[in-house]
Amino acid sequence: MIPVSPQSEPAQFNSTVRQKGLAYLHKRGLALDKPLPPGTTIESYWRSSLDDLYRSYQGTCAYLAVYFDRGIGAASVDHFVAKSSLPGLAYEWSNYRLACLAMNSRKNSFDDLLDPFTLEIGWFHLELLQGRIFPNPHLTSTQQEQVQKSIKRLGLDDPLYNALRRGHYQDYINGDYTERYLQKISPFVWMEAQRQGLL
Repeated sequence: MIPVSPQSEPAQFNSTVRQKGLAYLHKRGLALDKPLPPGTTIESYWRSSLDDLYRSYQGTCAYLAVYFDRGIGAASVDHFVAKSSLPGLAYEWSNYRLACLAMNSRKNSFDDLLDPFTLEIGWFHLELLQGRIFPNPHLTSTQQEQVQKSIKRLGLDDPLYNALRRGHYQDYINGDYTERYLQKISPFVWMEAQRQGLL
């Protein structure tokens, strides 16, 4: 996981998502600042913003920090603050994180993860030859626990993702990727290679 800069709300978002969503909540008598009653679902107007979200964040999953092609990868709108916890944020652009379907599913409605929007540079480190991800050893013990909790919750250190990151770096070493392409397809690998003086 790496820091993600929040992008501006699209011009049409207010009319196509926010206003429709708030009107829907009001019509159903659902409070904006209280959790949804158990078993309650709400209209997914946010789906109409997925194309904008994908473009705004250049196709990069906010949690895995890897580019995924929209044509073959399942893109999704993750509500950083779960819509079930705070319906008032269900239709707010600032609460959306672009996520591949696997990361969105793993995050679910848990609220114990670090937010890519407020994350500081260098909290997550990477062993490039193995693809292993781990907390920066220079963080405080509390900060390291926060990083480790996010890694565990999302499964960021699963063998599948280790192999993915390892492969991206290996392809760069082999000359199959330019540095610019590595930065696009695997920005976390690129940042760590840069930090370690390997670019």
